[in-house]
Amino acid sequence: MEKTISRKKFETRQIAIVGMLSAISIVLGASGVGFIPLPMAKATIMHIPVIIGAILEGPIVGMAAGLIFGIFSIIQNLTNPSLLSFAFLNPLVSVLPRMLIGVTSYYSHRIPFIKSKALRIAVSAVVGTLTNTVGVLGMIYLLYAAEYAQANGIEVSQAAAAILGVALTNAPAEMIVSVALSIPIVLAVRKMLKK
Repeated sequence: MEKTISRKKFETRQIAIVGMLSAISIVLGASGVGFIPLPMAKATIMHIPVIIGAILEGPIVGMAAGLIFGIFSIIQNLTNPSLLSFAFLNPLVSVLPRMLIGVTSYYSHRIPFIKSKALRIAVSAVVGTLTNTVGVLGMIYLLYAAEYAQANGIEVSQAAAAILGVALTNAPAEMIVSVALSIPIVLAVRKMLKK
């Protein structure tokens, strides 16, 4: 009986955390604060709540927060279309990579030979960020190279180089911000939860 009650509380806490992190992602996206304007494209910080959820509560919570992030991305591209909305309406582009952030962030955080808590969080933040960037842009290339080229007024043969250029522009800024925010937030929450 006690085990059942304890398990129920644990699941309730996880659901609450998924809801809170999802709300943060939605506020970041809807307000525009979740996007960093760069010369070639917009970098995002909306994946950071997914990374934090995965580190604190495990891959299922991370995947659930990533699912909400991905669904919000579809809704945002339906209600506020952009040049690449055609790609983000496909869940393989907008949802799957965001769910995988939770998996890669969690397991990279559990690398046994890294002893420093801050370094483990940093590695997890970098891996989660790369999962988002490479996953989304990789799926755009695999599924929509011709459409991407047409939308950007370039030859199809130039699509790979253009997408790689976006990745190389966005990823460093996204990784720096992700690491800078994830470390203090995770450490503070763990201190509060004594985890």
